[in-house]
Amino acid sequence: MKIVVLESLGLSEEVFKQIAQPLVAEGHELVVYRDGKTDDETLKERITEAEVLVLANTPLRGEVIAAADQLKYISVAFTGYDHIDLEMCKEKNIQVSNAAGYSTHSVAEVTFGLITALLRSIVPLDAITREGGTKVGYRQTDLYGKTLGVIGTGAIGGLVAKLGLAYGCRVVAYNRSVNQALANQGVEYTTLDDVLTTSDIVTLHTPLTAETKHLINQEKLDLMKESAILINTAVGPIVDNEALAKALHRGTIAGAGLDRVDIEPPVPTDYPLLTAPNTVLLPHVGYATDEAMVRRAEITFQNIVQWEKGKQENIVL
Repeated sequence: MKIVVLESLGLSEEVFKQIAQPLVAEGHELVVYRDGKTDDETLKERITEAEVLVLANTPLRGEVIAAADQLKYISVAFTGYDHIDLEMCKEKNIQVSNAAGYSTHSVAEVTFGLITALLRSIVPLDAITREGGTKVGYRQTDLYGKTLGVIGTGAIGGLVAKLGLAYGCRVVAYNRSVNQALANQGVEYTTLDDVLTTSDIVTLHTPLTAETKHLINQEKLDLMKESAILINTAVGPIVDNEALAKALHRGTIAGAGLDRVDIEPPVPTDYPLLTAPNTVLLPHVGYATDEAMVRRAEITFQNIVQWEKGKQENIVL
């Protein structure tokens, strides 16, 4: 079986070989590309004989998938999969799994990093301190006692809710269904609008679907308190980022911490959020700890082992 890996997966060659060894030992051919080329024509050439494909966040368009006549299975080394044309996968009967859970703790941790950075003005105060300044004029606010609004209480959002309770927050949540275990711990489930109007911090943890694109638009931003902050470590287009930039400039919300925007970095220099006040921007790093990279590779290759046995795990399609 020919397994084609389109990305290095953020691992050293030594660690990668260790994780992939069980498949190599079974006699499978493993081809790994580390040069970062992701144009469609190159991808078509590289996957033309692949039976199994591994990728992280490389866009995989329908015309590329259509060129892979031997392809039977895609193991996505990522939680999200909106960058893959699933309709074409359905048409060609290609099964797809993701690496669910590999970055749950990593993303939850960076979520609170962004919250703390905004509440304690850490980014501007670092610069001020280096210039010999003081804290005068910069916001310092406790997380303890605040209302934390969690939109989406899957694995990551659920962990964020639990951590919020541990910090001493009142935690309110919106999700398609109630997680009774979280409710039993004190998480209050309510409507989306109620989360937005009552929360001091709103943090997003939903997947990107037709229903969630621009879930947080101008109308929803207008519901938030002027003192509230918005955190997005999920998927950029859940937020209408142009509307968010306007809200920040107008001061109708107090700040934003974003690991995701509409596009993957590098962000163009004229991107509206770059000049928005009280905004902390990260280049999509929430998932990318050293430990998480190892976990996702382990899950990704274990997916292949189980699929080969007819026991597909982490099923997307």
